Amino acid sequence: MKTSLLLFLLLFVPGVLWANGGEVKDTISNTYYDKTIQFRPQQLILPASLILVGSWGVCNGFLQSVNHSVKDQMTDLRKNRFFHADDYIQYLPVISYAGLGLIGVKSKHSFKERLIITATSYLAMGIMVNGTKLAIDEKRPDSSAENSFPSGHTATAFMGAELVRIEYGPGYGISAYLIASSVAVLRLYNNRHWLNDIIAGAGIGILSARIGYWLLPVNKRLFGLNKKRSATIITSPFYDHENQAFGAALSIRF
Repeated sequence: MKTSLLLFLLLFVPGVLWANGGEVKDTISNTYYDKTIQFRPQQLILPASLILVGSWGVCNGFLQSVNHSVKDQMTDLRKNRFFHADDYIQYLPVISYAGLGLIGVKSKHSFKERLIITATSYLAMGIMVNGTKLAIDEKRPDSSAENSFPSGHTATAFMGAELVRIEYGPGYGISAYLIASSVAVLRLYNNRHWLNDIIAGAGIGILSARIGYWLLPVNKRLFGLNKKRSATIITSPFYDHENQAFGAALSIRF
């Protein structure tokens, strides 16, 4: 990461200095009204509904019967052939969110802002998922542990998918959500989660992504990203008596 940032600075900063006469403009703060960071109550409807339905499934008899029915169907489909790609592809939407802008796809926020949004979303998701796992103690379908509810893999995948949708639009968002949905199905297929686990996990993931955007203004102030940065360039010619040569010293202060 440090190497990438260093290469970025080495390539980008000199061009900005040349174009702006030695002044580095604030390329992080947005000059337009950013709708993605505005909290609206209706944004809670979808994730809250998913979380509530998933939570209800922990104790509701009807949803419990649905859980076992889905488990039996997956057992018949699997026939002891597991496919653990979900352990890896859960991260694809998040990686796409950070990387699409680096390969030329138009993004709404800078790379640094996307990193902050991702970190905030992950923190929110980790607190909600792990806190709930400790509180509920639901046994997994394969009886390997009592931390089934909610699905952390599904939450991670849907968080990334929602980040992609918000940042790059519905076109890329649909692809990211297809990947996230495949992760959810594989968690059922591999007998690692109940149906209500992945429903709640999807809701937590979506909510976490939106929290990352809602808190972006706070984090920008916290990390000083709203401050304009300028650079001072000082050149000083000199003469080397010993070698009888002229030269110049260049100093750039940010």
